[in-house]
Amino acid sequence: MHYRLFEQQKTLEPWKAHAEALGMDVAKFEDCMSTGKHAAAVRKDMAQAERAGATGAPGFVIGLTDPSDPSKVKGLSFIRGAAPIDRFKAEIEQALAGAPK
Repeated sequence: MHYRLFEQQKTLEPWKAHAEALGMDVAKFEDCMSTGKHAAAVRKDMAQAERAGATGAPGFVIGLTDPSDPSKVKGLSFIRGAAPIDRFKAEIEQALAGAPK
């Protein structure tokens, strides 16, 4: 679904058509969309992204994993929008320069 929606951004609605095209169980899909079952988790993710500086897409966080707990990442910088490769390279090199050896 993720790839399909990005490929067809100009025709997102009706959502049901995308579920049908992918062979999904449309009844379950519609139930999931209408109940708000995941709304709180989505709002929480959106708030976290906003705190990190995300105001739209694309957005990229440059960070380092915690050597003692690789499931934790410390965000060091945020790149908004489609930036040139030189910007990414500079941010990554700066992050690696401060990384523990």
